[in-house]
Amino acid sequence: MKFNIRGANIEVTEALRDHVEKKLSRLERYIEAPPQSEAHVTLSVVKGLQTVEVTIPLIGLMLRAEEKHPDLYAAVDLVVDKLERQIRKAKTRANRKVRQEGSLRDLFRTDSGATAVLEEEEDFELVRTKRFNLKPMDVDEAILQMNMVGHSFFVFANSDTSEVNVVYKRDDGKYGLIEPAK
Repeated sequence: MKFNIRGANIEVTEALRDHVEKKLSRLERYIEAPPQSEAHVTLSVVKGLQTVEVTIPLIGLMLRAEEKHPDLYAAVDLVVDKLERQIRKAKTRANRKVRQEGSLRDLFRTDSGATAVLEEEEDFELVRTKRFNLKPMDVDEAILQMNMVGHSFFVFANSDTSEVNVVYKRDDGKYGLIEPAK
């Protein structure tokens, strides 16, 4: 697996790069990674907290984790643990279902030493369904509506694009917009 490590407001030293690569290499024992797999790692400092974001695109699956911690090396360890849990859950889900050749099941190695780790499966329980009419509005109005109802996200019909969009409040206090790919 290749590593794309970049720093935002932080210098990526050789020792730090080696630590990140060593820890993320642990994940290779779980993944039958195609040669074009590349782990994207962003290291940053925000308000005194060291942040590590890792994204690993795989065929049919996107692994992503983020951790914040006062110690950058501890944040790297925590994010790798989080990614391992995601892989185990995806592997368990894929193995539970009988699928045809070339599915997600083929992404994961079956003979790794990780089988000793207890694989827990999380059942997703849908407890509520809401239906509502989408009022056409611009992004600014959607953010206002979201703040008025006190939610962390808001679904709306974008009056500029005529498509369904979602605005959300980010951890840094700013806002994000999710719109369909074209």
